[in-house]
Amino acid sequence: MKISNRSTSTGRRRTSAAVALGAVLALTATACGDDGSGGGDGAEGSGTGKIVFWDNNGGVRTDIWKEIIADFEKANPDIKVDYVGIPSTDVQSKYDTAIQGGGLPDVGGVGAAMLAGIAAQNALEPLEGRLAKSSLNGKLNEGMVESVKVAGGSDDAVFSIPTSANNGTLYYRTDLFKKAGLEAPTTWDAFYEAAEKLTDAKQNEFGYTIRGGAGSIAQALDAMYGQSGITSFWDAGGEKTTVNDPKNVEALEKYADLYKKYTPAADLNNDFTKMVSQWDSGTIGMLNHNLGSYQDHVKALGTEKFRGIPQPTGPGGKRVQVSNPVDGLGLFKASKNKEAAWKFIEFAASHESNSRWNESAGAIPSNTEAAKDTWISKAEPTKLAAEALNDGSTTIVQLPYYLPDWNTISKADNEPSFQKVLLGDLSAKDFLDKMAEQLNAAQKEWNEQKA
Repeated sequence: MKISNRSTSTGRRRTSAAVALGAVLALTATACGDDGSGGGDGAEGSGTGKIVFWDNNGGVRTDIWKEIIADFEKANPDIKVDYVGIPSTDVQSKYDTAIQGGGLPDVGGVGAAMLAGIAAQNALEPLEGRLAKSSLNGKLNEGMVESVKVAGGSDDAVFSIPTSANNGTLYYRTDLFKKAGLEAPTTWDAFYEAAEKLTDAKQNEFGYTIRGGAGSIAQALDAMYGQSGITSFWDAGGEKTTVNDPKNVEALEKYADLYKKYTPAADLNNDFTKMVSQWDSGTIGMLNHNLGSYQDHVKALGTEKFRGIPQPTGPGGKRVQVSNPVDGLGLFKASKNKEAAWKFIEFAASHESNSRWNESAGAIPSNTEAAKDTWISKAEPTKLAAEALNDGSTTIVQLPYYLPDWNTISKADNEPSFQKVLLGDLSAKDFLDKMAEQLNAAQKEWNEQKA
């Protein structure tokens, strides 16, 4: 796996994290705060009683979390876990509101994409000391641990215990491709050919489903860099982003032009759950998501009607993908029962629980013992993702999760604008120029703070 580099110290740290994360992929591949402020110190507590857990992908991973919670409560009968499932589209705002106004959980799902913003508000307990004394010490993949360190904006502090890694995947309907006489969409040229050939709008048949709702920016960036072949998010000096490079502008224009021509009109507002459900229940040729939806497709289609493969390659067989954030569990500083909350985190990241959760999600375990379990080799998308990252054909463009403003820029600030691009009301160039201006300002501030 090739990783782009930068001359700054933060760039070097991100590169080392990326290399290590690539290595793990290649293995398979209300006890709340009293004042709601991020700086509330809380208390260790008795190690018993009630804790509150916020699932950052509620409704999608609710069932498996309830199984793990039931097992935890059986093993720890003096601890009660209150589960709160929050949709991934709402969790960032829920955390921000609770930090300012009160009501933070004891434990919450905190992915790398939002980690810097929450850590910057002093809301998360540093966990490196607890980890060093824990049964998890030495059993978590070093690459994932390093990745959350970097995402949290620290060389040393661990603000989230990693639970899983994900990877961008192109799912396609093998039955529809076979019927149309199409080869697997392993290149971008084949991808666009299939999108056109599999579309018959009058019959409600489409070649592709595009993500226009929540979470659309990361998918658009993946398509842009995958086609342009640009291998770094920043220029050589680490000051200016490449998102609005003319090659990326051209790539986004081509990608956005798929909307309503070769995709359903409903895609404009579809987040990943609606997009996945639409693909699973309809006659749509291709879907870009990640390993997390694999089991949903298996339940809907079986294993004979679809495949999940690495993102398409460009000219010369070169594959460029943007990074996918590591997910994890954070312990909130305002918790009044940190000892019991930590016990829950330990349990969730242990071999058996971590393996069960990741098998359900189709993701890659953080626990190194779980990463050796046999189900991984049987999940083709996970296996192929690991191979693609290990065979030298794939370059990962590291997204700047370490920027406290990243989640806002890549979601609230620009998702509505991307919808305008799809509708033809805003040019791809103007859209990317605005995003570049925001990113460059955030990067400048970050570099000044780190100097």
